[in-house]
Amino acid sequence: MARTLIEFIGDNIRAQKSVPSKAAAAGSMFSSGNNAGAAMVGQYYSYVEGDARNRAISVPTISRARDLMASVLGCMSLKMYSELWNGDDMEKIPLAPRTWLRRVDPQLPNNFIMSWTFDDLFFYGRAFWYITSRTADGFPASFTRLPAAMVQTLDQVPPVWFAPSKDIVFNGGGLDYNDVVQFLSPIQGIVYMSTQSVGTALKLEKARYRNAASPIASGTLRQVGGEPMSAQELADMAASFDAARESGAGTAALNEFVTYSETLTSPDKMLLIDSAEFQAMEMARLCNIPPYLAGVSVGSYSYQSSSEARMDLWTFGAKAYAECIASTLSMNNVLPNGTYVEFDVEKYLSGEYAMGEMKETQTETEIGVS
Repeated sequence: MARTLIEFIGDNIRAQKSVPSKAAAAGSMFSSGNNAGAAMVGQYYSYVEGDARNRAISVPTISRARDLMASVLGCMSLKMYSELWNGDDMEKIPLAPRTWLRRVDPQLPNNFIMSWTFDDLFFYGRAFWYITSRTADGFPASFTRLPAAMVQTLDQVPPVWFAPSKDIVFNGGGLDYNDVVQFLSPIQGIVYMSTQSVGTALKLEKARYRNAASPIASGTLRQVGGEPMSAQELADMAASFDAARESGAGTAALNEFVTYSETLTSPDKMLLIDSAEFQAMEMARLCNIPPYLAGVSVGSYSYQSSSEARMDLWTFGAKAYAECIASTLSMNNVLPNGTYVEFDVEKYLSGEYAMGEMKETQTETEIGVS
């Protein structure tokens, strides 16, 4: 019996639908359909930040830069808005925030999760939040952070991330990418760029530590004539010389066969001060912050007030990461279309967050006095 056209088309469609599933199964052992990694979310005993990150953070300038920018993102609150054309430009219309804007993770304050989300962006160039619950409309209601060092993406390799991954593995198990919010930094992660500069800084710190443990002799006694002295006699002479000096004797006497030479090595040379200053400057460049914010001497750099320092830290350091977080949380997999979130930057730059704390402290003090 001849097959009808409709039956022929139906068979083709069913055959085409079966092909992707076979290809996905053959592509890797961790596909988006394997959600075994979800069972490891929240198992904090297995969480790690990564050896490469831990080595980099041991460099003082990198640690200082990280803490400065983390403090910026950690102290700013999120606010939600929509946009409306008013005839001239797009006007921001404030909206009541969703509950997670005040507490992203019900178990943690936003200060912590925002700071460590930035940490992942800073060191690895990306960060991950796992959606732990959803509201009735299907949008996320709460999240938890996944350490970037524990996340592998089988469809992308470092050092540059090109798009959100659709093949995510966490702690050895696959995750459904629809339940993961992926933050992609516009700046390459520290552990993937300038590895030689970070390695140089680590070796320099190791050399300084070694030199710091090495005592510097104040001088050298040298026999220039007479019968050669044995090793024990030389040691005894040096010990008696040190004892006389420690006793406070102002004058030392040597015969014609012994001379004394002062050591020319100074502590600043032993501790490689100039090399450390240069390497600190290099690390400030690597972290994209003005060197003076990391305590590096910059010579004739003009005086900066606290407000100007906050502006420099925001403009050159934290802004790119803040925009990355806000833009990601404004996408349609997190919020409804036409709804956006942003950090309250004006409050930070004006210093109101600090002034508010000072006023509260002052009020409490006045109450206590009265």
